Amino acid sequence: MARGTRNNAVLKLGGVGALAALLLAGGLQLASADENGGSAASAAAQTVNCPTVRDKLPAVPAAANAEVERELANLDQEIARQNERLARLAVRPEGGPAFIDNAILGPLKSKRTAALDRIEIAFNRIGAQRPNLDALATCGLNAAGVPSAVNGNAGQNGGAGQNGGAQNGAAAPGQARTVNCPGVQLAAVPAAAAGQVQAELAALDKQIAEANARLAQLAVRPEGGPAFIDNAILGPLKDKRGAALDRIEIAFNRVGAQRPNLDALAACGLN
Repeated sequence: MARGTRNNAVLKLGGVGALAALLLAGGLQLASADENGGSAASAAAQTVNCPTVRDKLPAVPAAANAEVERELANLDQEIARQNERLARLAVRPEGGPAFIDNAILGPLKSKRTAALDRIEIAFNRIGAQRPNLDALATCGLNAAGVPSAVNGNAGQNGGAGQNGGAQNGAAAPGQARTVNCPGVQLAAVPAAAAGQVQAELAALDKQIAEANARLAQLAVRPEGGPAFIDNAILGPLKDKRGAALDRIEIAFNRVGAQRPNLDALAACGLN
């Protein structure tokens, strides 16, 4: 009986020791995971390196301007979307050596090819010489921390630095009016929020391009009463901008940075 008791005690002690060893190993693994996560989060992400398009275009005919601006905004938004994916990969890598080529750069080239083709068609549709933009579809990668070059919006009322470029493209005298939206000036953007912020700034530019396209259509074919532009263009634009600005604020808040107050930048007028 004494021997059996001793054996049970040894087994119990052995079980406690094994459990302690497992817990210790688990603790070390958790600590290691925390350390690895911290180092990955602090690593700067690469960004896509795409040729700019705006500066490669010939003079854009007024009748094609709205379509061209919309597609340039699409190109910028796609760059921002892929930079956000690269930022996530910097924190949580996945796939093999060819993953970025196959999952990011390859699809990006296809989307850029489609947008560039639509720009060419916009020229061709109105009888202007169709530019050849095929060589601008392929993108590479910048070194970590280097920002992507973007096309932005051309025009007055701002200059470089607002929403990825100069804002509020003005129409030539006698042409369609354009929307006049405040530029979004941000303090230093935390690296962990940069991808989301860039995506939302590109979305703001796309919204402006879409609203300008509607105004260009109205200049050719008017519709509605005196309040039509307010109700059908400026009102919905304010709502969309408000949502995008709110997502920028949330991107700051999510990473523990001070949340900027961008509410006053939602409303737009007309040039």
